[in-house]
Amino acid sequence: MEALAHHSGATVRTIRAYQDRGLLPKPERRGRANVYRDTHLERLHQIAGLLDRGYTLASIKELLDAWDTGRGLGGVLGLVAEVTGPWSDEEAGRITRAELGERFGGAQDDDAIEEAVKLGVLVRVPDAPEEFLVPSPQELAVAAELHAAGVPLLAITGHLRELRTKVEHIAGRFLDFTTEHVFQQYLDHPPTEEEATEAASLVRRLRPLAQQAIDVELARAMRTMATRHLRRHLDAEVVDAGAADAEAVEAAGAVGAMAAEEAVPAGIPDHSLPRPGSVRLPDRTFRAVEALVGPENVAAFVAAAVEREVQARTMDALVIGPEAGQTPEAGETAG
Repeated sequence: MEALAHHSGATVRTIRAYQDRGLLPKPERRGRANVYRDTHLERLHQIAGLLDRGYTLASIKELLDAWDTGRGLGGVLGLVAEVTGPWSDEEAGRITRAELGERFGGAQDDDAIEEAVKLGVLVRVPDAPEEFLVPSPQELAVAAELHAAGVPLLAITGHLRELRTKVEHIAGRFLDFTTEHVFQQYLDHPPTEEEATEAASLVRRLRPLAQQAIDVELARAMRTMATRHLRRHLDAEVVDAGAADAEAVEAAGAVGAMAAEEAVPAGIPDHSLPRPGSVRLPDRTFRAVEALVGPENVAAFVAAAVEREVQARTMDALVIGPEAGQTPEAGETAG
């Protein structure tokens, strides 16, 4: 047993525990000696590999029992490899503490680094305290760009923590969905070699779909939410512009009353102009419009500007709606 422990990397205590659980075949008895063979060493390697993939000892025993009854582990291990293998083509990298400081504008924030380590964005390298493994260089690059744009480091790690919670929920829902409709037939009993191979092929086909669906929906949601966000933050400016329009309408009416027919260019009907005396235009605005189009065209210019603004807001409401994806109810107007 000591020799088997030496060759396998397992401890004698672990080997005894595996034997007691029925995971490891009993050794051959020769007189007073127990003889272990290459099959025992191979079985220990199989158990270690399955443990690394997150399997419990109970589930490992079921798999090994299937192997011992002749159903084989090739397909099952292939399925395990498809599920537990990398879900991205991205390759991990390394970065020193000094390089990390340069990437983040010279910032040396120990608290932010500790948060990044807790989140797995950075992984400490044993015996190299000034060096980190970077499982996802893309994720680190995103953090560096956000920091360069003015986002504090701890705000970035806090946002990532929140984001992961939501993404893990989405991943769980996708797995529940595909398990219910696709994979349940393979999981309600120990799969045969053929079934496990077929399930592994399905995982290969369906695995990219999750990311593709998220990419499309994220792009749609970002456009919708960014548009809504921008409109909300510009509300004050829109209100101010609306007040200015009202003042412009009043001024245009006053000018129209004074200029009479001369203020109306050919082709513009009288009803397109505001009623005389309804709005007062600030002096500075009146002078700016007058300098732009001439005093004789102030009323027509103001009327055209107001009409264009009303049409633009109506189009916005039709495309975006008061809430994204909705159109105004009958009788409502945009803006």
